[in-house]
Amino acid sequence: MPNVIDNLITKVPTDLCFNCNEFTKESFSVDQFLQDHRNKANLETMRDDLGIYLKVLRSAMIELINKDYADFVNLSSNLIGLDKVINGIQVPLGQLKEELLLVQKNIEDAMFEVSNKLERRRKIREKKRSLISLNRAHNSIHKLHSLLEQIHFLSPLILERIAAEYNLLKFNISRCQEDLTPSDRKNCEEIGQRVYSLLDQQFLKFQKEDKDSQLTRVLGIYVMLERITEAEHLYRKSVVSPAMNNLINEEALASNPRGLSGLYDTLINFVEQDMKVLLQFTQHKYKPPTVKGFDFLINSYWPEVEQRLELHLTSIYAPGNPDLFYQCYSETLHFLTKLEAKCDCPEAIRRLHQHSQYQSFKQRWNLPVYFQIRFQEIAGTFESVLVNYDFIDEDAEGWRLLVTQTAWQCIQRCWQDRVYISQLTHRFWKLSLQILSRYHVWTTEILNKKSEDGRLKINFWVGLYSDITLLVKKFDELFTLICGQLRPSVSTNTRELLKKSLDETKALLTSQLSLVSNKIVSYVTVESTTALRQVSEVPRLFRRTNRDTPTKALPYVAAMLSSPLEFHSNHKLNPHALQWLQNIFSDITKQYFTAVCDVLTSVQKTEESLRRLKKSRDRSSASGNANNERGGDDDKIRLQLYLDANSYYKAVENSGIKKENVEQLNDLLNLVETSHTKNGQK
Repeated sequence: MPNVIDNLITKVPTDLCFNCNEFTKESFSVDQFLQDHRNKANLETMRDDLGIYLKVLRSAMIELINKDYADFVNLSSNLIGLDKVINGIQVPLGQLKEELLLVQKNIEDAMFEVSNKLERRRKIREKKRSLISLNRAHNSIHKLHSLLEQIHFLSPLILERIAAEYNLLKFNISRCQEDLTPSDRKNCEEIGQRVYSLLDQQFLKFQKEDKDSQLTRVLGIYVMLERITEAEHLYRKSVVSPAMNNLINEEALASNPRGLSGLYDTLINFVEQDMKVLLQFTQHKYKPPTVKGFDFLINSYWPEVEQRLELHLTSIYAPGNPDLFYQCYSETLHFLTKLEAKCDCPEAIRRLHQHSQYQSFKQRWNLPVYFQIRFQEIAGTFESVLVNYDFIDEDAEGWRLLVTQTAWQCIQRCWQDRVYISQLTHRFWKLSLQILSRYHVWTTEILNKKSEDGRLKINFWVGLYSDITLLVKKFDELFTLICGQLRPSVSTNTRELLKKSLDETKALLTSQLSLVSNKIVSYVTVESTTALRQVSEVPRLFRRTNRDTPTKALPYVAAMLSSPLEFHSNHKLNPHALQWLQNIFSDITKQYFTAVCDVLTSVQKTEESLRRLKKSRDRSSASGNANNERGGDDDKIRLQLYLDANSYYKAVENSGIKKENVEQLNDLLNLVETSHTKNGQK
């Protein structure tokens, strides 16, 4: 039909704002059509184009009617008499329906009868099978009675026959439950108890006597009878429990010369000696196991050992004495490692770790309390030394302050073998960072504290600077120490995060070095500042005093140099001493330069005042003589400043520091040189 319409609609304009084929699609939607074309044309244009397309459709419809006009006209005449034909076939169709229903009923009756007979046949077969199984069960019962009468001559072979027959009996009984009498049930239960009892007796006997072949047969019988769990429980109750009763108790622990470690060794010896043959036949470790399905180590040995360790050795879990607790815990972990080595495969180790008693045993050790005691011990030791600024004789590692030495020792103690426990790695790591952070806070506090004894403080700051420098250098040693204690399973990414954390702490401590240096420089500079005040007194020494022309530096220069040179002499072995001295001289020189500038400026202003005064009194000879005398005094002042500055400069150079490295020293020398030269004196 669409093809016919397409053939008729051939005169569609090509400039319409839509595609005419969209109206014939099954998914055509008016709303979607308007939404798709609203941006292509406005509503007026779309209305006009739709009107044009409507005219095309009307023309096509008229053309279609004209093409098949004869068929349209004859349609009504062809429908005349159709209802009579329909009524004529209704009666035969009704008869056919009745006949079909009758056939259907006959088939259903036949199927019901066949189903009943099949069900009856099935029940007969089940009854027959049940009776056959019952007969076989009776035969097995008689045979088992006959075999059990040979109990005095019981051998593994006969026991194997008994087990096989009993297995057959259980199978037959499971198939004749409806025909089984109460007496038969009771008889079967009694036989089962006797079989299990004999099997258990033989297992314990052969296990004790280490009879390999017989033990293998007995274990195979347990597998045949699906009594693996019962065999493991029997071994635990009859063999492991009595042995552990003697090995695991407070008396045994106290009497063992090696303490808990020796007790654990006796437990491992039990596995290696008493359980050796049993494990050889049941573990994959010794080649493919002779008998599969047993796990005496995890299901018999471990539950009994753990239960008795938890109930009869409570003293080993007490965290009150951290050293003893660490020893007991370490020896216990060593015991568990040895026990894991006795497992035959990784799957067995996984089963051991997932064992409920293994989990409870690990939780029995109160590690948080142990850490809390260690925390109080380590952190308390460090906090106790923060209240004073004690010096120590430089030890082998180079520490100068007791606080820094104690901080490093406390951090090392966190990772010592008899303190550190791998399960508490995150806590000891946090404690190490806390100690470093507390040390940083302590240095910040003392940097902000005002000093009373300057001389003592200088020595303290020098020691603190040396200690911080040494501590920062030891961070790599600390990281190596920590990595050596981490488990191999710790990922590289985790180690990198630890290193990054240490680097952040290192940056914090390193930032303190410049502040400490400033303190050192400040304390030494302050003592020289007092002498610098005498620079302003130089003019008074020469004005109207008629003093001779100066030939050497004034005493204040030596006083100004006394403190820096003494500091350098006391700390010259320190690798940073020269840098500190350079900074000290820079600070002093800047103040010295300012003081000299002020004096020279004052002298210059005085000269200018005298010059103006001379002009106003140029006819007075007395006044002229006074001005000449005043000019000579000013030259002496400049010369004295020149001598003082050069004396200061020589002392700086003699201390090993170049003048280029001292701020404003060149400016000072140029200033006094220029002032001296301008007045004609060398």
